[in-house]
Amino acid sequence: MYKFLRWLPAIMMMSAIFAFSSIPSTEMPSFDWADMLVKKGGHMTGYALLALAYWRALGWDKKRWWLPVVMAVLFSATDELHQSFVPGRHPSPVDVLVFDSGGAILGVTLAGWFRARKQKGDLPGRP
Repeated sequence: MYKFLRWLPAIMMMSAIFAFSSIPSTEMPSFDWADMLVKKGGHMTGYALLALAYWRALGWDKKRWWLPVVMAVLFSATDELHQSFVPGRHPSPVDVLVFDSGGAILGVTLAGWFRARKQKGDLPGRP
């Protein structure tokens, strides 16, 4: 049961990403001038959180930091394929190769940096 609970955040993130990807383009809000910034920022944030959820589920193994990144990028590729079946949406290799993979790498890098600092005692722990 505990192993399932470790994967629950990743499952929830994958479900949220899938749900957002299922929205037809005609029903998506338009952010006018900030459209690109909001959407691409959402890609990076979502995949940073997904990679962190994967890494947590895998036990924060420092030697295999790359595995949650690969898992997030593979999920991203399948999600872009899924978008090809949603009215008005289309798959974007740029989203996968730049924004989603960049977000996953950024998330794992920042988490690794914070975890290393905390282990050295540079960051305060929980009370």
